[in-house]
Amino acid sequence: MSQSYQPLADRIRPKALSEFIGQNHLFAQDKPLRIAIENDQLHSMIFWGPPGTGKTTLAKLIAEKTDANFLSISAVLSGVKEIRSAVEAAKSHETAFGQASILFVDEVHRFNKSQQDAFLPHIEDGTIIFIGATTENPSFELNNALLSRARTYVLKQLTVDDLVEMLDRALGLEAESRQCDITVSDEHKQWLAKAADGDGRRLLNLCEMALDLSSAEEGVINITEETVSNLLSGAQRQFDKGGEAFYDQISALHKSVRGSNPDGALYWFCRMIDGGCDPIYIARRVVRMASEDIGNADPRGVQIALTAWEVQERLGSPEGELAIAQAILYLASAAKSNAVYKAYNQAMADAKTYGSLPVPIHLRNAPTKLMKELGYGKAYRYAHDEPGAYAAGENYFPEEMPAKSYYQPVNRGLEIKIAEKLAQLKKRDKEC
Repeated sequence: MSQSYQPLADRIRPKALSEFIGQNHLFAQDKPLRIAIENDQLHSMIFWGPPGTGKTTLAKLIAEKTDANFLSISAVLSGVKEIRSAVEAAKSHETAFGQASILFVDEVHRFNKSQQDAFLPHIEDGTIIFIGATTENPSFELNNALLSRARTYVLKQLTVDDLVEMLDRALGLEAESRQCDITVSDEHKQWLAKAADGDGRRLLNLCEMALDLSSAEEGVINITEETVSNLLSGAQRQFDKGGEAFYDQISALHKSVRGSNPDGALYWFCRMIDGGCDPIYIARRVVRMASEDIGNADPRGVQIALTAWEVQERLGSPEGELAIAQAILYLASAAKSNAVYKAYNQAMADAKTYGSLPVPIHLRNAPTKLMKELGYGKAYRYAHDEPGAYAAGENYFPEEMPAKSYYQPVNRGLEIKIAEKLAQLKKRDKEC
């Protein structure tokens, strides 16, 4: 490979904002970012978005448009030493040329707190205009002090139309560079664009590979269906197993189940599996959904979820995923109740608030003679000896706190019957 080789993604970078593809929500005529760039009124900023949406390209275009010196470091490879070197370079450049410097920090979320803090004084005194790029939610990954000094702009995943436009531009550049014609059907362009899954860099890599796998005949490179099919076989969607997309998708799955939408729940389950998520993780979360959102309205939900988990562990893929899908569809269709979830949280809050209150004497066990002499278990009413196996009026809370009613069954599913029974028991308590 020639030392002068440049990936297609680098060669196709736009030279002007008018050539930038996507992110129309940031570049409409009345949008603050466009106004700031056109009026040369730069401020520090954070670009937050999925991979391949143009964060680095946009930072370079801003520097070009505003005639600023562009400096770049990556948080993956750099530390405080590199930050200091970049700041010194910015100071030297301003002294020599009177030109402001943009310091672009890729993967800024990978810097720890002290490293992020190192930027603060230089942002404040105007030594650098800070632009950080991250694929992770800045609210969780960046210091509040840094966030307060920079405006966050959200970059969206590129659409299929955006990616087809990018592909056409890339093919035109490659045809000119290789001095030949390149043919590919519109249908196969769509295949490549969809396989890129919103990532422009991924699309351009696929384009390069498709060209390398295609032969030229009589000055024409024809990218065939066979070439595209072979290239895309086994390709998976974007799925960051520890990042924002991961939690967004499991959240969408959970909320679809809670919202009694089996179709939406099944879609998000399949999205996660298609992206490479561990089915066991999903199975565990499905058990949680059964307790949190179905509860005693349909107690079979927990058992069905546990069975699906067991099937996945025993059979693996793809049989196990079908059992999980079955459980998800059942839970999404089942009667809903969060009464158990709410009762648990309220009881846990009281357990923390009241501290280690002693167990009432009548509820204590008395396995020894001394304990019996101390009154342990005295006056305990054995429920099975009472009418209806219920000791009406008995207290089961510590004496130092009031009795509570945490569990409030809803008027759905089996909890209708549970609520009726509990109401009858409370009526007997009042009659004592």
